[in-house]
Amino acid sequence: MTTDAQARPVLNTRQIRLLMFGLMTGMLLAALDQTIVGTALPTIVGELGGINHYSWVVTAYLLASTASTPLYGKMADLYGRRPVFLFSIGAFLVGSLLAGLSQNMTQLIVTRGIQGLGAGGLMTLAFTIISDVVSPRERGRYQGLFGAVFGLSSVAGPLVGGYFAETNWRWIFYINVPLAILAIVVCYHVMRLIPFERREHAIDWLGAALLVAAVSCLLLALSWGGNTYAWGSGVIIGLFVAGAVLAVLFLLQEARVPEPILPLRLFRSATFALANGAGFVLGLVMFGSIIFIPLYLQIVKGASPTRSGLLMLPMMAGIIVTSILTGRAMSRIGRYKWFPVAGSVVLLAGMFLFTQLQVDTSLWVAFGFMVVIGVGLGLCMQSLILAVQNAVDVRDLGAGTSSATFFRSLGGSFGVAILGAVLSSQLTGQLADRLPRAIAQLPPDQAAAVARSGGANISINNPATILALPGPVRAAIQAAFVESLHMVFLTTGLIAILAVLVTLALPNDQLRGAGPQGAPVARTRSAARRPLRAASP
Repeated sequence: MTTDAQARPVLNTRQIRLLMFGLMTGMLLAALDQTIVGTALPTIVGELGGINHYSWVVTAYLLASTASTPLYGKMADLYGRRPVFLFSIGAFLVGSLLAGLSQNMTQLIVTRGIQGLGAGGLMTLAFTIISDVVSPRERGRYQGLFGAVFGLSSVAGPLVGGYFAETNWRWIFYINVPLAILAIVVCYHVMRLIPFERREHAIDWLGAALLVAAVSCLLLALSWGGNTYAWGSGVIIGLFVAGAVLAVLFLLQEARVPEPILPLRLFRSATFALANGAGFVLGLVMFGSIIFIPLYLQIVKGASPTRSGLLMLPMMAGIIVTSILTGRAMSRIGRYKWFPVAGSVVLLAGMFLFTQLQVDTSLWVAFGFMVVIGVGLGLCMQSLILAVQNAVDVRDLGAGTSSATFFRSLGGSFGVAILGAVLSSQLTGQLADRLPRAIAQLPPDQAAAVARSGGANISINNPATILALPGPVRAAIQAAFVESLHMVFLTTGLIAILAVLVTLALPNDQLRGAGPQGAPVARTRSAARRPLRAASP
């Protein structure tokens, strides 16, 4: 049997840094485009038209990136990292260029899907490739930098999107082209040094198709439910049923094929199963917080899209600093369990702190709450991926890493849909209670003007219009929105309790490989059957 040390190529420090630069650039592109479009969508729709397809600009990217993630992991295990990674970044580059050239909403939606197809590989292969050249013990400090990139993109996305929305929205997509070319050049040269031994294989195309179809049905049901169609409508019920049936067929297919997209045998490992479960739950909490906090800043505090991105800097700082420190601490200590446990507890505290937000809450107090959320995310994000990688053999690194990214993305997708439904239902009731009283305080001509403009609906869809509304109506909408957000953050807080329980159940395994001083670590019970990894270069 080939040991981990024998399987891992030897790169010197300069080569690893160059490789990290290329991988981080690719990951930045994929993470940035999850959020960069949101603030510019009103401007894009105003030029291209097609307001009925508004949500599809985001949904197409989300569907393609989430559903393709497990496929990339398996393809990388079978064909090698370099060609699959270069294909993913090439697809992202082409999608970005075509998105910038789009002349109508249909073209934009299709090209966003192409972008998402590339992004699915960029997000998961970055972790997989670095795991090929660095032992788990040393990997933490490198993957902490990936967490910092993700934190940067979560805030830079709305900020950059808002800026280009005020100048030329097409540069939201064009800016990806030179960065993608740079990442291709760097990774093409450095990744030639990573050897790959081709082996006989059979691609499970049927399993891939079933997975994509199942995830697409479930995400469409969650995205459309309560918005495009009623939750009890035949379309939504049909999508849920189809998603469940396709998911069962996918599991049956994976159990019988020799080369499954997602090897079910990996779930026999308690660490693998629990870490992926925790990643799903934390993804739900994470994306919920990142999306709804900027809404508070824009609707309640009246911040522009660009300024709301700047006001998110405290959260970004919390994620970046904590991710880097956590990665270094995991490398030094050689264990990972208590980092996601602590992060889940901090996230739980942060969500309950956000239930205390009011219309007149000071921005400095909100900044403090954001730092708490950022610290929690920084503690969790990379430690769970490292736990999954430490639990699988070298031959399954691609599939294992992609599963961790897949479940986190899937949790985030579910979180956006579920929490959006919570916000919508709460807001409807709050506005129905508050708006009539507010409108009754207005002179007849102002009341008629508010009614003709659509009142609250226009204001919520376009936060900038809130400032133009009469004082009583504006105050009613802001109060209703804050009360609705309380239920959103209370829901995420309750979900975070589940994350605490799941992470507490994680085995406290030791990271394989040598520590920072080169001393090898001892084997743990769960790792006793696996050879120790050698020290990283």
